Amino acid sequence: MRSPFRAPTRALFTVAGTGAALCIGLASGAGPASAHVHADADNPAPGSTAVVTFRVPGESENGSLTTKLSVELPDLASARTEVMPGWSAAIDRDKASGSVRSVTWTADPRIGISSDQFALFRVSVKLPEGDSVSFPTTQTYSDGTVVRWDQAPLPDGGEPDYPVPTLSLTGATGSHGMDDHVMTAQAARTAPAADNTAPWLAGGALTLAAVAVAAALITRRRT
Repeated sequence: MRSPFRAPTRALFTVAGTGAALCIGLASGAGPASAHVHADADNPAPGSTAVVTFRVPGESENGSLTTKLSVELPDLASARTEVMPGWSAAIDRDKASGSVRSVTWTADPRIGISSDQFALFRVSVKLPEGDSVSFPTTQTYSDGTVVRWDQAPLPDGGEPDYPVPTLSLTGATGSHGMDDHVMTAQAARTAPAADNTAPWLAGGALTLAAVAVAAALITRRRT
């Protein structure tokens, strides 16, 4: 069955400022993969706090706007949404455990994401332990259409029609984002330079001493 949505086939440029990015496409070029909801973060290490960004495109062929986005969170300990002009955010918490179960963004009246746009929704969370984390997402349009991005990869490794946004937890955990292997390699590269400094200084001092002795002998002979 043919999907009622189409992938936006346009290049993109940013037109919104503080809080969230809303981008509009004007020229052909983006591939079908850009039509999916994606989750991304910088150096997402297991157990760390990171800002997860959800890239959400509009796909309606009848001009309907995306007016709501709901993202399920795997019972995380904490979550905090970024201020996003034109949208309100609500966090659903489990009263018994205090964990966060989901976050839902709702657009103000007459505001939404058209088929020529995408928006970035950001939330700061403490990531769970493990190799990856999935965020089942529900996208609602102004005409009542609901699209659920919750399908796991196909058995043959292929991508389903509505893949669940998944974040690989592979961030480095060393000092300033560098792991121990990188720091050790850098130390090994700098060590020879430090060790060679003393011989050069000693050689320079001997040369200066020899020049001084020679100058003294020449002056004594003249005298």
